[in-house]
Amino acid sequence: MILDGKTILITGGTGSFGKCFTKYVLKNSNPKKIIIYSRDEYKQFIMQNEFKEYSDVLRFFIGDVRDKDRLYRAFKGVDYVIHAAALKQVPACEYNPNEAIKTNIHGAMNIIDAALDCGVKKVVALSTDKAVNPVNLYGGTKLVSDKLFIAANAYSGMNDINFSIVRYGNVAGSRGSIIPFFNKLIKDGKKELPITDYRMTRFWISLEEGVKLVLKALEDARGGETFISKIPSFKITDLAKAMLPDCEMPEVGIRPGEKLHEIMVTTEDSMTTYEYDRHFIVYPQMVFSDRQTVLPGGKKVEDGFSYSSGNNTEWLTVEDIQRLLKDVELEH
Repeated sequence: MILDGKTILITGGTGSFGKCFTKYVLKNSNPKKIIIYSRDEYKQFIMQNEFKEYSDVLRFFIGDVRDKDRLYRAFKGVDYVIHAAALKQVPACEYNPNEAIKTNIHGAMNIIDAALDCGVKKVVALSTDKAVNPVNLYGGTKLVSDKLFIAANAYSGMNDINFSIVRYGNVAGSRGSIIPFFNKLIKDGKKELPITDYRMTRFWISLEEGVKLVLKALEDARGGETFISKIPSFKITDLAKAMLPDCEMPEVGIRPGEKLHEIMVTTEDSMTTYEYDRHFIVYPQMVFSDRQTVLPGGKKVEDGFSYSSGNNTEWLTVEDIQRLLKDVELEH
């Protein structure tokens, strides 16, 4: 496996992705070291206890991506960086825009500088569907972050380093998403599940699928690619039926900053998008490095193509959703 004998650093490593990535890597490969870089010492304490049998491999660094000096210290000797740290709650980012910019944009710039100067080989940054045609500040900051990581390949010079992105939407069961919200209403004995808009759809992706997409990027990226999994869609109304059959579903109106569908590839992106067996890759429109090449095995999509949860060709039925819900772990 590509991670055997390597030192990997995960920013925001105590989050749901970081813990799932760490568990998957420890189970399926033999890394030299995994560094968990985050700013919450209590979450690090909890994670240390969860993974105490791997204390010889795991290292915990308290630090913020806003702190460039601390990043330089943490990046020494690191082979691969997975950048998962971000301010992600849409209302919080709307109310505290300066803080979102400091973490999501300035933090991205600090990651890039530290990686370029400290001999890191690969950087994979986690993106979001909200960065595509953004309608809220969180999406706007992640769009800028994506552009920064793509353009960072122009500054690699003779360094053996590349930067790439993986993009997916809300993970099933993630904190603040629809499944935990419906689950709480059901536990409270409610007989109706409110729907913001009956037309609303979402993609279904598990944490492990997100981890595998990151590993795909680590293995295949040459620089500047955005990797997107091909995953099924579902209707929010079907999710409600799966979680509480025969429930009432009042339509309550779309919330500020919310989209009807999760969009992963826009029609504008179609000019440089290739389809592979299990994923799409959006290549940068500008060539930043002679290392940038189209990976073999892909087929150029038609101009005007787009990929969203609303126009997907693979859909989950109510029965499919009920089956998948059995494996969903709710974040607290």
